[in-house]
Amino acid sequence: MSRYFEELDYRPTPIGPVSLRRRRNLSLDIDVFEILLGEEHLMSSLFTVSEIALARLGLTKLSGETLDVVVGGLGLGYTAQAVLEHGAVRSLIVVEMLDAVVDWHEEGLLPLDPPLTNDARCRFVCGDFFALAASKNGFDAEAPGRKFHAILIDIDHTPDQLLNEQSASFYTPEGLCNLINHLHPGGIMGLWSNDKPDPAFTERLSSVFAEAWAEPVTFDNPLQDKPFTQTIYLARKGAGDALIDEQGKA
Repeated sequence: MSRYFEELDYRPTPIGPVSLRRRRNLSLDIDVFEILLGEEHLMSSLFTVSEIALARLGLTKLSGETLDVVVGGLGLGYTAQAVLEHGAVRSLIVVEMLDAVVDWHEEGLLPLDPPLTNDARCRFVCGDFFALAASKNGFDAEAPGRKFHAILIDIDHTPDQLLNEQSASFYTPEGLCNLINHLHPGGIMGLWSNDKPDPAFTERLSSVFAEAWAEPVTFDNPLQDKPFTQTIYLARKGAGDALIDEQGKA
């Protein structure tokens, strides 16, 4: 049996100290891996249903034999792993701001099997997802301006509950217009949220994308012995959408 508790790593970062912990859940008889920012829980290997759904729901809405995907936020890697399980995925860029999180994957400290580093389609980019989304060059420094079939985001708790206030502009119509420039026509944006669907945010997505909708994801919370609902927001770029210039005009 593993130790009841172990702090695997602890690092200072520009947004606060981040730590990776493993603890033994005796009632479930499993090891649980957690990432914390200060004392705030960011993610846990005990709750991965909606992170996996982010990838599966987004990619299900796409057709084509070769798909290029961006995931914003690496975390424990469950969204990225689910992307790579899709047979049509040709390439995956995972953007992560915290070097420590990338190091944990490269050092094999996390429970994914096989690890993301074993898949040649997957590449980590250390950077600020929101800054890259707002830029003209986008997410691939090796191919500035490159477009993708899906951009899937799991960083903030919700569009209103942010890890860092600097990301607030991303959730505005102007910020979403910047993101749409990095998608192929017909491409999908997916966004994870820890709350139930918010009609106001779905409406905001609809003001930018050709179509938008919210998918509730409900699962059993074994710690509380009751169901819990999170949300995956999805939005599609129109097939004929023009690029948006700096003023937000087509």
